[in-house]
Amino acid sequence: MTSFEGFTLDYYKSVIENKALMTVIMNTIAVALISSGFATIIGLFGAIFLYLIRQKYVKSTLLTLNNVLIVSPDVIIGASLLILFSIFGIKLGSTSVILAHIAFSVPIVVLMILPSLYQQNSNLVLAAHDLGASAFHVVTKVLIPNIKPGIFAGFLMALTYSLDDFAVTFFVTGNGFSTLSVEIYAMARRGITLEINAISTVIFVVVLTISFIYYFVSDKKIKRGKTT
Repeated sequence: MTSFEGFTLDYYKSVIENKALMTVIMNTIAVALISSGFATIIGLFGAIFLYLIRQKYVKSTLLTLNNVLIVSPDVIIGASLLILFSIFGIKLGSTSVILAHIAFSVPIVVLMILPSLYQQNSNLVLAAHDLGASAFHVVTKVLIPNIKPGIFAGFLMALTYSLDDFAVTFFVTGNGFSTLSVEIYAMARRGITLEINAISTVIFVVVLTISFIYYFVSDKKIKRGKTT
C-alpha cells in the first residue's frame, strides 16, 4: 500500500468485467453450495445414527473414524483422495472437487449436529414411539425440527470450510476447472492484483451479513419462546 492515493471502486468493476475470474468465482460458489448441501444431508443422518446407537464401544469407534479427516493434515487428505480417484477412474475436475469437499465436510457437520441432538429432551423420542410414530416420523417430525439450529450451523461451517479450502482442492482439481483459492495461489506467483482484495471484501461482507441475519433470527425465536 505504498502508492495509496485514495479510494476507488474501479477494481470491483474490473472483477465484474473479468470473465475468467467471474467463472472461477462461480465455480467456487457452486462447489461450496453443492458440497455443503450434500454434506449436511449425509452428516445429519450420520449424526442421528450415532445418537440412536446404544452400544458405547460401537459409538466411540464410529466417532473416532469420523474424526480421522478432521485431525489429518490437508495435504495427506488431498493426496489420498487423488490416489482414490485415480483408482476408480474419476476424472479430475468439478466432480472430483465436489466429492473431496463433501468428504472433509461430513465429519464437521456431524460434530456440529451431535450436540443439538444430546441437548434436546430425549423423552420426546420415547413419547413419539409410545404414541405409535414410525421411525421415519420420529426423525422427520421430532428430531429434525428440534435440531434446526445445529443443522444450519453445520451447513454454514461446511460452506466456510469449502470456500476456504486450498490444499485438498489443489490436489484434486484438473485442467480447465479452478476455484478461487487455487486461482489466488496461481496469481501469487506472478503478482496479486487488487481485484483479489475486492473479491475478498465482497465475500467477507456477504458472510458477515448472513451471520448477523442468522443471529437476529435465532435471537428473536429464543425471545419468542421465552414469552410464550
